[in-house]
Amino acid sequence: MLQQWLKKRLCSSPLSTLNAPKTKDVTGARFSFLYGKQGGNIKGVDIQLLSFSEMESLKGVSFSPISLVGANKITGNMTGAAFGLFNNHKGNDVGVNLAVVNLTNNVQGLNWGAVNVSTGTTLADVGLVSLSKKSTFQLGFFNKTDDIDGVQIGLINCAKNGFLPCFPFVLF
Repeated sequence: MLQQWLKKRLCSSPLSTLNAPKTKDVTGARFSFLYGKQGGNIKGVDIQLLSFSEMESLKGVSFSPISLVGANKITGNMTGAAFGLFNNHKGNDVGVNLAVVNLTNNVQGLNWGAVNVSTGTTLADVGLVSLSKKSTFQLGFFNKTDDIDGVQIGLINCAKNGFLPCFPFVLF
């Protein structure tokens, strides 16, 4: 919903076509202002200036130089780090996702955000609220997973395979 709202607002801007370079695959650096769509792969750095950035895959770093004001959507895989206000990654991630909201699938690394939601498996989630299908480690106020392989530490912890379905402070 947030993604659709951002896309609708940013795509109608006269500056929404500022996406450099305008090639399908980028090796090196890509810069986007307001809205950047890359139909291919980025190997290197994706820099977003107040922008929502879309790409198929990323091997490198995606960030906004103005703190956490950028957002990105990766439909394929990501290896590296993604920093922003909002990360929406559909494929497999290896590395770090740092955002206010992380929407991911499978993450071999760290999701660090106020809200972390994963439809697949995560290695580590740190945040206020972390929800996943399967996880090894979760640290936050509210942690919920179907299958915990390690430990959850937080005010409320829920795991279908835990020693209890929900338990305060620590669940394994």
